[in-house]
Amino acid sequence: MTTLHPTDRFPAPPTTAAPAADEPFLRRVRKGRPEDPRWARPAFLALLLAIALAYLWNLSASGYANSFYSAAVQAGSQSWKAFFFGSLDAANAITVDKPPATLWPMALSVRIFGLSSWAILAPQVLMGVATAGVLYAAVRRRFGAAAGLITMAVFALTPVAALMFRFNNPDALLALLMTVTVYCVLRALENGRTKWLVWAGVAVGLAFLSKTLQAFLILPPLAVLYAVCAPTTARKRLGQLGLAALAMVVAGGWWVAIVELWPASSRPYIGGSQNNSFLELTFGYNGLGRISGDETGSVGGGGGGGQSGGQWGETGIGRMFNSEIGSQISWLLPAALILLLAGIWITWKAKRTDTARAAFLAWGGSLLMTAVVFSFMAGIFHQYYTVALAPYIAALVGMGVTVLWEERAKWAASGVLGATVAVTALWSYVLLGRTPDYLPWLRWAVLIGGLAGAAGLLLAGRAGRRLAFAAVGIGFVASLAGPTAYTLSTLNTGHQGSIVTAGPSGASTMGGGGRGGPGGGGGMQPPGQNSQQNRNGQSSQANQQGGAMGRPPAVGQGGFPGGGRQAQGQGNQQNGMPGGGPGGMAEGGMPGGGGMGGLLNGSSVGSQAKKLLEKNADAYTWAAAAIGSQNAASYQLATGDPVMAIGGFNGSDPSPTLAQFKQYVEDGRIHYFISSGTGGMGGDSGTSSKISSWVEDTFEKVTAGSSTFYDLTRPKS
Repeated sequence: MTTLHPTDRFPAPPTTAAPAADEPFLRRVRKGRPEDPRWARPAFLALLLAIALAYLWNLSASGYANSFYSAAVQAGSQSWKAFFFGSLDAANAITVDKPPATLWPMALSVRIFGLSSWAILAPQVLMGVATAGVLYAAVRRRFGAAAGLITMAVFALTPVAALMFRFNNPDALLALLMTVTVYCVLRALENGRTKWLVWAGVAVGLAFLSKTLQAFLILPPLAVLYAVCAPTTARKRLGQLGLAALAMVVAGGWWVAIVELWPASSRPYIGGSQNNSFLELTFGYNGLGRISGDETGSVGGGGGGGQSGGQWGETGIGRMFNSEIGSQISWLLPAALILLLAGIWITWKAKRTDTARAAFLAWGGSLLMTAVVFSFMAGIFHQYYTVALAPYIAALVGMGVTVLWEERAKWAASGVLGATVAVTALWSYVLLGRTPDYLPWLRWAVLIGGLAGAAGLLLAGRAGRRLAFAAVGIGFVASLAGPTAYTLSTLNTGHQGSIVTAGPSGASTMGGGGRGGPGGGGGMQPPGQNSQQNRNGQSSQANQQGGAMGRPPAVGQGGFPGGGRQAQGQGNQQNGMPGGGPGGMAEGGMPGGGGMGGLLNGSSVGSQAKKLLEKNADAYTWAAAAIGSQNAASYQLATGDPVMAIGGFNGSDPSPTLAQFKQYVEDGRIHYFISSGTGGMGGDSGTSSKISSWVEDTFEKVTAGSSTFYDLTRPKS
């Protein structure tokens, strides 16, 4: 076969702006670029609208989603200082364990529209729509409108994308900014213009402020690609990379510098760190510790690499395909890898600066680098992290399918295209078989349709136009039927807690807690919403099943991390108040829906408990204090008043110390201590456990409904 020179069928992108400068903006948006087919822009806008409507569907079923971040959003909407630092409470006791960039859009939304599920989650949906739009723009420039539309569809129908762009974890903004980074690098590769590479550096810097070092995973392949393939001199290429690095440091480093230079006594404690340092958090718990598994302050490490299994699942080359991860992201991962190789093969003899080959290398390099790190990291790893792979997979599929279709007259190209569909259908058959009770007929329909479409594509270059397009349609439907079904299940179901997964019940089989954390229920709901059922009458995934990724080990006595006394229950939802769901238990039991004593999910807050905390709350800096961020977040969201999270997310951060807490109590700044939570890590010597023991020995117990508190203004007689 004669290798096709890529410019034969895919001309270089225009170097000048196509629309007239004086043409009205709305007309340019509607018409698009002159070189596009007339149907391209309407199709693009229609698909963008469809994605937005689909992702907005049933959005409020997730309530406050991850109450940990929702509480920080609430705090940021009340206090600009909390907004800047990413504090969990408006009184600025402690921050979340991530930088705050991902919280800022949500906090601004809540400031404008008030606290609600929609105000928190709608910005995440808009990020998903924006990611789809950037993908289209990136792929369309070199491979045409059809390739861009395919890319958008594949991305939007990836189950984990439908999950995380409707959830309030940092991964949505990270995925958007990583997509923007690749787009900017590809624009820079077109003509060697410095500004696009600088914008790429800015995007990476902002991504760092979303999820720290994960933003840097794609830097090596992109930097090497530009250094080798940019259409300018080697000296200029190195200088441009230096400027991009400087832009990255400025865009991500300004906030870090302010936090590190700010007097620690007048800012919140840096959650997740052991020394009140954001740099320690970045390179330890949130950085290299995720790779090695040595995460100080974590509830459990990983498997140590290789093929070993750990608290966070089996590591190794097959991790992205196993029963824990596969249904979230891997539906089209084999196809993307095949099409990456095909794209490089077709463009192999192109000149050094060819942008078609550069596109395959950019998206493919980003995919491989991220997937390899995810596969072998021994520390904390959750299924939803894989949303970072969704844009890369979608772009490779859109580009690869289009290139092979243009070459379908050659046996090799049509054979690879048919084989890609066949492999995708076979893998979908395997993935659907992991949930045999969910649409059992679908796996056979996908297999049969996929193999039929593959056979038709093999003959596409020699068959008539109608037969060729029929084969394309059958292959396309068969390839996307599985992920589409899982995506629809995801869109139709609420998700709450710290650890969530996409797809129907049983789609991810990791042992341990639940989709809302161990214990099933839990998770906070805004007032008037029921966490047991969404408006369609379906149970939320927090209640459907167990299955948190790798139950962290119990530490100490009684199965509670940190030993100490067992937590008290929070009670069920009463009178329509927030936090409905099963699991509220009487004193001495596990807290309602909390998962590991409130570690992974928010707890239920009864109406009597809410009324108790709200009384005279304005007279105190913190209405209450609770061990663990999720537990504190539940009460803060229910009452609207600051609640101190002792020990941060895991209850293991040394903040506040026992001496500091005693001083707060002496100064009359905290009203109640909530007798529930994780108990703190580190055994009976842990800071959280010391505070808990001191409070229980010193102050009067108060009961509100089935919840137990200690009134810090009433010492025992």
